[in-house]
Amino acid sequence: MNFRYHQFCPLAKAAEVLGERWTILIIHELQLGTRRYRDFQRALCRLSPSLLTKRLNQLVDYGLVIRTTPPGQPHPEYELAPAGRELRPIVNGLARWGMKWARGQMRDDELDVHLLMYDYTRMIDTRHLPPGRTVLAFVFAGLPKFAHWWIVINGPKERELCVHNPGGAPDLQVRTDVRTLTEIWAGDTEIRAARKDGRLQLTGDPVLIRTMSSWLRSCSIAHIRPDPKALRL
Repeated sequence: MNFRYHQFCPLAKAAEVLGERWTILIIHELQLGTRRYRDFQRALCRLSPSLLTKRLNQLVDYGLVIRTTPPGQPHPEYELAPAGRELRPIVNGLARWGMKWARGQMRDDELDVHLLMYDYTRMIDTRHLPPGRTVLAFVFAGLPKFAHWWIVINGPKERELCVHNPGGAPDLQVRTDVRTLTEIWAGDTEIRAARKDGRLQLTGDPVLIRTMSSWLRSCSIAHIRPDPKALRL
């Protein structure tokens, strides 16, 4: 623990545990089912490996996280302990508060194509996709690297995010920019509006195009709109 308030107050003690950088985001990933170190790295790509290791070790030491190594596996997995699971309403409440009061307008340096595509890979609603294999290609304008991504869906539970062509023609190609797709994720822009003004261009299976708003959904708190008086952080 790098900082202390040196107070007996329970709120101060909780802030000592949860207030360090990346801790809340790691707990949120655990709530979403992230268990393996490499998956934390993919979801939190701006977090250095050394700091990720440090934070996971701290959470284990605090009793919020359980670390186990499954039989026959070379690497440990992580899951929330009962004390960590009790944080779910707190973390969700912080996210809702942030959406309303702290988000404001997204700056360019906050647009993260890695996080966006990783999140969309797990958010896609496969119930509205055709049976069998579906390949979605994304092309982002204005990126010097990592401009091409593919999401491969094989049924409701098997999905893979690729930065190299998995082979064959995609069922749907999405051409856009990171800001537009992030605004769709956040509920700031609708797919229909982005297509109408040319910021989102779709080529491929007409069924996938017609149903896109069903399977490519906004985040779970997109219905919460920033307050006009929200902080501009």
